[in-house]
Amino acid sequence: MAEGGSVSTEALQESFKKFAAYGDTKATGNEMTGKNWAKLCKDCKIIDGKAITSTDVDIVFTKVKAKTARVITFEEFKNALAELAPKRFKGRSKEEAIEAAYKLIAGKDPTNVGVTKVTKAGAVDRLTDTSKYTGSHKERFDQDGKGKGKVGREDMIEKTGYVAAYKGAGTYNEKAKEK
Repeated sequence: MAEGGSVSTEALQESFKKFAAYGDTKATGNEMTGKNWAKLCKDCKIIDGKAITSTDVDIVFTKVKAKTARVITFEEFKNALAELAPKRFKGRSKEEAIEAAYKLIAGKDPTNVGVTKVTKAGAVDRLTDTSKYTGSHKERFDQDGKGKGKVGREDMIEKTGYVAAYKGAGTYNEKAKEK
């Protein structure tokens, strides 16, 4: 920041270059696409959802760029901010509004919201908690959560003469004695 509380052009240009190069490995940082302009406005809170929306940002981008161009330069970027600032900071003079917009942007980097992160232990713990397993998966573990091995994975055939899961297995002899 320069003297008097104003934002230096170097800090503003540095943020412009970071956002201009964001998401594009071939970008030099000298020209900004409409997508990156919208990201800059969103990340730096130029878009507030009330006075300025993403539609306003897109309209201003189209207005300041050259007719056939798809990108804006740093000078066009400053013109776009000069157009958005009075709308964003109502009740201030145009110069104060532009200065306030510059302060929002200077020194900021693109954020990585929504980017895949390393899995948290909580999710892994929840997914591997054997007490929450249901159905056939529940049969694979004992009460302590230890795997039963082959017994838990395969149906073991008992050669008792009864069908599987028959609740009265082993009671034939008792019934025969009663008669």
